[in-house]
Amino acid sequence: MNDVAAPASVATLSTPLPRVRVLLVDDNDGFRESLAMLLDTEEMTVVGEATDGAAALAMIEELEPHVVLMDVRMPGMDGIEATRELKSRFPDLGIVALTGSEDQRAVREMLVAGASGYVLKDSDGDEIVFAVRQAFTGGGVLSPEVTPTVIDELTEALERERRRTRQLEIAQGALLERAARRHELISRLGHELRTPVTVILGMAQTLAKGTAPEQDRGAVLDSLVDRANGLARLVHRFEAAVEAGITEWADVVQVAREVAEGKPRVQVTAPDGPAMASLNRAAAHRLIEELVDNALAFSDPDAPVIVSVAPGTSGPEVRVTDRGRGIDPQALHRIFEPLEQGERLNTRTHPGVGLGLTLARMSANAMDGDVVLESTGPEGSTFLWTVTRPT
Repeated sequence: MNDVAAPASVATLSTPLPRVRVLLVDDNDGFRESLAMLLDTEEMTVVGEATDGAAALAMIEELEPHVVLMDVRMPGMDGIEATRELKSRFPDLGIVALTGSEDQRAVREMLVAGASGYVLKDSDGDEIVFAVRQAFTGGGVLSPEVTPTVIDELTEALERERRRTRQLEIAQGALLERAARRHELISRLGHELRTPVTVILGMAQTLAKGTAPEQDRGAVLDSLVDRANGLARLVHRFEAAVEAGITEWADVVQVAREVAEGKPRVQVTAPDGPAMASLNRAAAHRLIEELVDNALAFSDPDAPVIVSVAPGTSGPEVRVTDRGRGIDPQALHRIFEPLEQGERLNTRTHPGVGLGLTLARMSANAMDGDVVLESTGPEGSTFLWTVTRPT
């Protein structure tokens, strides 16, 4: 198809304007005839007629129109599909949509497809002629009967797209943040496993070399088995933390009660009804278990541990309270750091490798929450898991 002639708005006064070549596409023979008579003027000429979109596509290159008057509703290929195809092949082609009713949805779909104007079939002849001129010069026309509603709908649609784009940006940011947290956790994994692995390796080498006294070999072997079992549990805990970012809709109260099951010292207090939140159920179970195990380990053997679930400003909040002696103020800044106990593995009063609170916080972060020390003193300590951090 040849290039469209220069629009009247940019043509020089000395250059005569070309007649606008118009293709009529409508399945009503009588209406096409009326349009042909209306547009047969000194400045316009009808170069062809088609009864549907497919016929228009078949003749478009041969006829080389400047403007297509396109009916929206036709059997076979309708005006919307035909307009979309024509604009993809000939972006400079002017297309004016025609319809017999104030179909707001059709207006929107035709404009999205690429139509430059839209007029009703019962519009004044001058309005249809003006729409053709505007399409030829690169402008557009909407019938007054449909313009306000269409503008409102397009504005609303644009606002919806803006909101959707913003939501996608937020979701992408959250995914990137979660990926970064997971990467941080995995990078720590190798580092944190080296200490127990080194101890196990040292014990095994001692047994292999036969340098351990005969009477101590049984104790070394038992210790080796204990360390190996501890390492296996540590790997399981890391696995739970790594998968914490995969969330589902779950009841925090039910998870807390599952953790307390079989632990006589652990008591759960919660309001009636569920406390629903988006979280990884397995990771949430392990997180509460880490906090409970920590509370049990640092409390007197017969002291209770209270797990309370309550609504917060941004979602459920879980508090785990022990009856221990509190945390040394000098250790407050490092309690969430790995291996924070500061005791040698073979002389610790409290068993473990000091990763419970670290893993609990990492899991909470991966689920868009956090774990903090809410209070501590001679009467005990309370750790708070905010399931969803305030935005």
